[in-house]
Amino acid sequence: MLEYFLREQPSPETELMYANPYELVVAVILSAQCTDKRVNLITPEFFTRFPDPYSLATARVEEVYEVIKSCTYPNNKSKHLVGMAKTLTTEFGGTVPADIGLLQKLPGVGRKTANVLASVIYDMPAMAVDTHVHRVSARIGLTSGARNPLQTEKQLIKHIPGELVSRAHHWLILHGRYVCIARNPRCAECGIKEYCKYYAGKQKSGKKNSTE
Repeated sequence: MLEYFLREQPSPETELMYANPYELVVAVILSAQCTDKRVNLITPEFFTRFPDPYSLATARVEEVYEVIKSCTYPNNKSKHLVGMAKTLTTEFGGTVPADIGLLQKLPGVGRKTANVLASVIYDMPAMAVDTHVHRVSARIGLTSGARNPLQTEKQLIKHIPGELVSRAHHWLILHGRYVCIARNPRCAECGIKEYCKYYAGKQKSGKKNSTE
């Protein structure tokens, strides 16, 4: 599977639009349970109003809400964004830290978000597990019996070479978003179906039914 993705998508990237680490933190916080497309519609105005963590740190939550109200959970995200900027400026001098533990000190940044930031900004071997990664990994057979994102993360990290982890995160997200979609996976156009546990089960079931 890794050989396939390396050949077909050697340099996968996040679909969130950003120009620097601060902008990526904002975009990833906004993207929680929200589409990247929607976030990318919001962030141009957001970064015009709040171009750096210092301007955001001094903003009122109500101001931020007015800019991001079209995304999911705008009330909580407004508070998180202002809190994130205050922490970033007072504790980290406005620089996004590379350490996953330190990243989680930022309001609105949990383990998954911290892994995204460490992976994308600093190319660290951090596997961020969102719903796509958790679902796709189990479906195709990269994980087994993982009941939550942390278990999925640990199983993937164990078997994926460190230098490929940051790219594998994007491969799994994009594969889940465009090919291995939740309700009707596009197996016919999937380049890794010969290695896929789900597809093997479909084939076995189809052969069984054809002989009944």
